[in-house]
Amino acid sequence: MNIFISILTVLALLIFSAICSGLNVALLSLNISDLERKAKIGNTYAKKLLPLRKNSSLTIASILLCNVATISATSLVLHRFLGSWLSGLISTLLIVVFSEVIPQAIFIRHALILAGKFVFILRLMIIVTYPLAKPLELLLDKILGGEQQALMSRSELGILIGEHTKTKSSELDDNEVEIMMGALKLSEKQVKTIMTPIDKTYWFHQDTKLTPKKIDEIKDKGYSRIPVFSKSLATFYGTILMKDLVDVNFDGDTVEVKDLYLHAGDTVGSLVALDTLFRRFITTGNHLIPVERNESVIGIVTIEDLLEEILQQEIVDETDRIKNRI
Repeated sequence: MNIFISILTVLALLIFSAICSGLNVALLSLNISDLERKAKIGNTYAKKLLPLRKNSSLTIASILLCNVATISATSLVLHRFLGSWLSGLISTLLIVVFSEVIPQAIFIRHALILAGKFVFILRLMIIVTYPLAKPLELLLDKILGGEQQALMSRSELGILIGEHTKTKSSELDDNEVEIMMGALKLSEKQVKTIMTPIDKTYWFHQDTKLTPKKIDEIKDKGYSRIPVFSKSLATFYGTILMKDLVDVNFDGDTVEVKDLYLHAGDTVGSLVALDTLFRRFITTGNHLIPVERNESVIGIVTIEDLLEEILQQEIVDETDRIKNRI
């Protein structure tokens, strides 16, 4: 009967030691930032574990104290029936295999779920070992300081997002991944990489006359906005919106561009990063911005150009389809 009770005692101690070992590796594998994000979206386990993970010194000290005590108790129980060297050998093998290797391998694969399910045991261990664990926590925090929060770099975040295309269990589809990847690269690219060069841009100068032939030309181009520059391309005067021409009477005298209302705007440097350009579009409300270099306009960039860069694909509108048919 004593042997039977001892076996059950050893089995119970091994199970508890396995839980301690598993919780130790599981808790340390959980990132505080990840737990905070999961807690914000309503994950129950993350909400329970977040306070314990933030106070990791106290939590780990409690787990280790309980685990060491359990291992020592296992050796003492075995020592009653086996020789000293045999009990040490058997307890070592049992603890390494069943209380360290196996539980750690299981807990590390399901860290959040398993740690969340055993959180009540974790809190109980903290309460029981508090008189010893609290001084250890204070000592560790004094020597090592608080845990530093590690943020991902842009490249690491891009790799993480890209991994969602490799698994069917991802909630993100390919289009969402492409958009996020494109947005992450905005700060690494410059305006000159997406602009339309000035020699391929349809533009007017102030003395351009809007004759019937010119109006037909504008219709054929199909642009909704036309920039106005000086002949030397040193000055940007503003932008003509095609919708503003609806109320202009072209049956009378010839209308010149300088007689029309021009929507004021600003230029942007060719080396400006695309994330800065995105902010410029938002703050100015303009959909077309001339690009300059060395005080001379070298091209234009539109909000459509920027969106195509983010979406990683060309946006084809009605005008483009008409041009393709022609």
